[in-house]
Amino acid sequence: MKSDIEIARETPLKPIDEVAASVGIPAEKLENYGRYIAKVPESLTDESQIAQHRLILVTAITPTKAGIGKTTVSVGLSLGLNRIGKRAIVALREPSLGPCFGMKGGAAGGGYAQVLPMDRINLHFTGDFHAVTSAHNMIAALLDNYIYQHREEGFALKEVLWKRVLDVNDRNLRSIVTGLGAKSNGVTMESGFDITPASEIMAILCLARDERDLRRRIENILLGITSDGKPFRVRDMGVAGAICVLLKDALHPNLVQTTEQTPAIVHGGPFANIAHGCNSIIATRLALSFAPYVVTEAGFGADLGAEKFYDIKCRVGGLQPALTVLVATTQGLKMHGGVPVEGIKEPNEEGLKEGFKNLDRHIENIRSFGQTVVVCFNRFASDTDHEIELCRAHCASLGVGFAVNNAFNEGGSGAVELAELVVRTIDENPSAPLRFVYDDNQSIEDKARAVAQRIYGADDVVFSAAAKKALQRVAEMGLTHYPICIAKTQYSFSADPKLYGVPSGFSIQVRDVVINCGAEMIVLVAGDIMRMPGLPKSPQAERIDLIDGEITGLS
Repeated sequence: MKSDIEIARETPLKPIDEVAASVGIPAEKLENYGRYIAKVPESLTDESQIAQHRLILVTAITPTKAGIGKTTVSVGLSLGLNRIGKRAIVALREPSLGPCFGMKGGAAGGGYAQVLPMDRINLHFTGDFHAVTSAHNMIAALLDNYIYQHREEGFALKEVLWKRVLDVNDRNLRSIVTGLGAKSNGVTMESGFDITPASEIMAILCLARDERDLRRRIENILLGITSDGKPFRVRDMGVAGAICVLLKDALHPNLVQTTEQTPAIVHGGPFANIAHGCNSIIATRLALSFAPYVVTEAGFGADLGAEKFYDIKCRVGGLQPALTVLVATTQGLKMHGGVPVEGIKEPNEEGLKEGFKNLDRHIENIRSFGQTVVVCFNRFASDTDHEIELCRAHCASLGVGFAVNNAFNEGGSGAVELAELVVRTIDENPSAPLRFVYDDNQSIEDKARAVAQRIYGADDVVFSAAAKKALQRVAEMGLTHYPICIAKTQYSFSADPKLYGVPSGFSIQVRDVVINCGAEMIVLVAGDIMRMPGLPKSPQAERIDLIDGEITGLS
């Protein structure tokens, strides 16, 4: 089969004005970025349509390092829905350069179920990630300057809580010292870098409802604690307006198209293991304004992306999914059934059946939110019909709808079975109103225990001394009503990436707490998860190249 980038390059694209017109988005309102990409103003959101239309979440079992294929399924489902006469838009996150040049090589779907132009989407796109990076680091520079310029007046921060970001995997930047050398170089202090998808600015962009809300959230960003114990925020420097200027264009969602020329809205890009893992509320609501069916995804497994989608994004954005699709693969099931990773492509009935425990736990979790769930089997070339039928029979025994997705190889025609299942299930058994894992008025500790025990299956949550100190500050600042965002490994229900399947008898160790006053959530950092990833031994950058003006190596 041809590579993703070969398929993308050979696929004819419609002018973006025509793509917009197919769902009623007026061409005169677009801000074009060439012929095939456009910004759509968030002012086009139509509140009267949102409640009438159907939002479908695509999530997954606990993934392998190669992933499960949620983006391919999300794109494929939108293609399948359009094939059966249901107007649909897919709403996705933007890829990060870190994973593109690190482990993954791209994040725009795959095969004949991609969003296009995939090379531009995977690389600089419309500059949203650069805008977030610039806005975040502008705040860091302004803060350093404020400390430097006001030090003679006795101003000082006993704690600086704002680090820097870069959209590159670079472990050497996790901990740094700034301001070395002459006094004119600034005040010497410890700092560090997170990756741009972990930036609070990224979370704010994805959780803001409009420009006014964006400004309010930026003003509230907590930068540090003064020497007399008071919080110091962006509004105390009087620069929120300047940061909004940097984010002016990034606030508006991006319109592109699929491999079958149907509309796709791609906007925002927080990771689900170190952030909240969902595309922007603005993009989702905009998509719901123009299509009866909107397919969106949440990062990594349902214990991370789906939980945060429900407990953070839907809580903040007033969204109600009509259905959740849980993606599974035989390779993922076998890995969680105890089969060594090097053997998961080989037939192994017992390993597959043992892996159903991971699938079942995710189904149970999704149902606990009041969601109706169907299972999508994402087919790979190594899968056998016997294994697929085992999965189908198992889901039938649970009363869960099951469909095979083959959109990677066949495009929309390979997702018709899934599309028909989704529409039928929504019509016959739509999801109940969301039931969140925790209430706003619970303490942060109780919220963490609720997620860890109900979703992860942990015995308890243990907080380090540093985390306890930060939680005391959260309480003193009156922020305990914020939702929580647990940063942990994506490869296990636990915080140990090697504990596959459905582990038990473990505790979640929270070693750090990050107060996001602008994003209005409390980030709990568990286990050894890093908010600045490193590169693998053989990064994808070794295979990406520019040959005679054509990009190769993206996937």
